[in-house]
Amino acid sequence: MNQYRPSSFNILPPVVKNLIIINVLFFLATYVLESVYQIDLTKYLGLYYFESEYFKPYQIITHMFMHGSLTHLFFNMFALWMFGKTIEMVWGAKRFLIYYFVTGLGAVALHTFVNWWSLSSMVEAANAFANTPSPDLLSTFIKNHFANVNPQVYDFIADWSRNAKDPARIEQAIQMTKEMTTIKMDIPTVGASGAVFGILLAFGMLFPNVMLYIYFAIPIKAKWFVMIYGGIELYLGVMNQAGDNVAHFAHLGGMIFGFFLIKYWQRNEFDNHLID
Repeated sequence: MNQYRPSSFNILPPVVKNLIIINVLFFLATYVLESVYQIDLTKYLGLYYFESEYFKPYQIITHMFMHGSLTHLFFNMFALWMFGKTIEMVWGAKRFLIYYFVTGLGAVALHTFVNWWSLSSMVEAANAFANTPSPDLLSTFIKNHFANVNPQVYDFIADWSRNAKDPARIEQAIQMTKEMTTIKMDIPTVGASGAVFGILLAFGMLFPNVMLYIYFAIPIKAKWFVMIYGGIELYLGVMNQAGDNVAHFAHLGGMIFGFFLIKYWQRNEFDNHLID
């Protein structure tokens, strides 16, 4: 049975090599600008929700080269190196680059749609609360839309409950829901994870029976690894694990768009073969 072991980092095809270099340079620039000039590059290049005041169209591309931590960067680039180089060698530089950005943009599409769905519900709930404010409704609003909040928020609700008709508390509560909604919109998304998950999906489809080694010890076929990983991401996304700060639906978006693009290419190649 075939086994997959990554070769030397020095032996890299051009697209993978340059993507890794660009991502590392962006990370270093982020660190230097923050440390020396107190400039938060993420605020400009991270991807914001389209209704946020910080959103700019170019962020749809630039966020793919930004990372929130050294660990985030390392694991994305490790996966890009481990799986991407093999796929680029099979497909060639042009097709691999197209695939990388299509899956990255697919991740943006699904992530944005899910955010729109969630935030639309939140805005409606905030408006409904403003019409009939009460401590119970505020507590429900928070539990439905936020995994973790400052304990002082619940202290406020408890204090408000003692005098639910206090105009000052009511105004404060309405303002609180508006601010919490705005904060949710103003959380940037960064990382190449959507495209990397697309690459992982491609590897599983192209080399389904190749053995991978989880933690360098546990053997598993690539196709099962991809299916399990995709299932975990779907579960975590549906369960709304907001506290982990991971864009699970972006990962799924990269895999879904990657799947359909590969099927499209395979279908065209099959049709062309019939014509020839």
